[in-house]
Amino acid sequence: MAKVFTIAPGLDNLGAMKTGGQGSVYKGRRIGEIITAIKLLPTPIHSESANDKSFRDFTNEVEKLKRVNREPNPNVVKILSSGLSETGNFPYIEMDFIEGPDLEELLMPPHGPLFRISEVVKVATHLSNALAHCHKNEIKHGDIKSNNVKYNVHTGNYVLLDFGLAVMTDEERRTSLRQAGAIEFMAPEQNEGKLLFQTDIYGFGIILFELIAGKVPFPLQDKSESARNVTRLQHMETPVPDMLVIRTTNMPHQWSPEQKAKEMMVPKWLVHLVGKCLEKKPENRFANGKSLHDFIAHHSTHQMAIENVPVRNNNSDWQLNQYRQQLEMKDNEIISLKQVISSGVNLSTNTSNTLVRSSESQGVSKNAFLFVLLVAITLAAYTTYSFLTGGRQNLTQTTLDSSFTNPADTIASSFRRVDTLPKRTVEKKAPSIDSSSLDVTEPDPSLVDQTNSLGVSGAERTVGDKGLPIASPTVLSGVKYKVAVEKAYFYTIADEISKRKAYMVPSDNTLLNPVNEENGFIYIEFTNQYGQTSKGWLNKSDLKVVSE
Repeated sequence: MAKVFTIAPGLDNLGAMKTGGQGSVYKGRRIGEIITAIKLLPTPIHSESANDKSFRDFTNEVEKLKRVNREPNPNVVKILSSGLSETGNFPYIEMDFIEGPDLEELLMPPHGPLFRISEVVKVATHLSNALAHCHKNEIKHGDIKSNNVKYNVHTGNYVLLDFGLAVMTDEERRTSLRQAGAIEFMAPEQNEGKLLFQTDIYGFGIILFELIAGKVPFPLQDKSESARNVTRLQHMETPVPDMLVIRTTNMPHQWSPEQKAKEMMVPKWLVHLVGKCLEKKPENRFANGKSLHDFIAHHSTHQMAIENVPVRNNNSDWQLNQYRQQLEMKDNEIISLKQVISSGVNLSTNTSNTLVRSSESQGVSKNAFLFVLLVAITLAAYTTYSFLTGGRQNLTQTTLDSSFTNPADTIASSFRRVDTLPKRTVEKKAPSIDSSSLDVTEPDPSLVDQTNSLGVSGAERTVGDKGLPIASPTVLSGVKYKVAVEKAYFYTIADEISKRKAYMVPSDNTLLNPVNEENGFIYIEFTNQYGQTSKGWLNKSDLKVVSE
């Protein structure tokens, strides 16, 4: 292939890779077998001297850009060199060559029209890390869009490329964006020629919207100037459409119904993140890449028990599995009861044998005694059968009723039934309840720490059926508590053996009102400002009294 022009001594031009309004990208090769990518800017520089403002601005911006690579980052392309081409005096930037597709290519056939949620979170983490690194070094990228983020097939990382706008002057940047900028990714303030840290945040939000919904919020209808103006106006004035509704319509047809249901369980914090990034006013977005990355790191680690908290109406199979587990637990209780009753029947039989021998020695009629014994055994069998079938019916009814109540309440009620059995009931260790399996609505992203404690009551409540005990606890007056440890775990009952996975974390805004106190534990019911309730027993040693 013939060379169109020479880039620089020892730097071969192997042909154009991509051409845009801000310049063209060529595949380059240094002396040897080192393959690089070269960004060639469209505006030539007339003189390589300090008197030439264009050359001076380019040099200053490149020096700032080089600061990005002083501390290597796996999600930012490495800048190798810069200068002016031998022919044409075009400014260029030489970068590492990243082998792999960009995000735009990954949304086209044979790939699916949108990303899985787990992969969206990965892209968000890598790209926000790149922006945090750039903004820390005072570099505003200015052209965040899906074809400027590549997937490195060798490392598995998503990498931010193309710092062409970052080294342009303000006037060059405005001209480039007017002529060929990616209007679908442009922040409202870019129409006025402004480039802020929040401008990069807006482009980041458009990318995530596109990966989740399968299309950008404001698509460009055609390449005419009128269509571009319509899209600009939409970015400035039109509310962002519902990306989850669009995601529903763009689901890949080859996905099974189960996979589609799973992939519609988008975490609330992720929806909130995209909405905040796409605010019209820059001051309403994340301030910079660092605050954006911190938000993602916090929520992705605290809620990647996501592949996500199941949504009630969309996961009947999950609910059915929970009910089966509850029924299995009750079956185990019935087996224990049978063992107790069996031991009692054996005792009764031994007693009867003794009585037979005694009656025979005293001359009582054998036939008469056998008749009495037969009646006694019949009554015992009938009583046992009624007890077992009645108990099973109650347990089954409790399970069926749980379809209208929280499964946690059903489990708690089973403990109350065991407590009211006769004294001969075998004492059982209270089962540990995994709060991650409870059917609850996912907590609001701003209150993740406070709502990690999913409520299961271990205290007696008003039951009102078949004489079960009724407790009406009152709030302990004058005492309020705060969490004093890193994690204050909940307990099903006021006993160390019933510790659960649910917990609360310290918060200056959370005051706990004790409802009951027993055995060194307090029972609390806490409802936050969003109506989400956490309740259960907390160890007093994990709390501190709040002075009035």
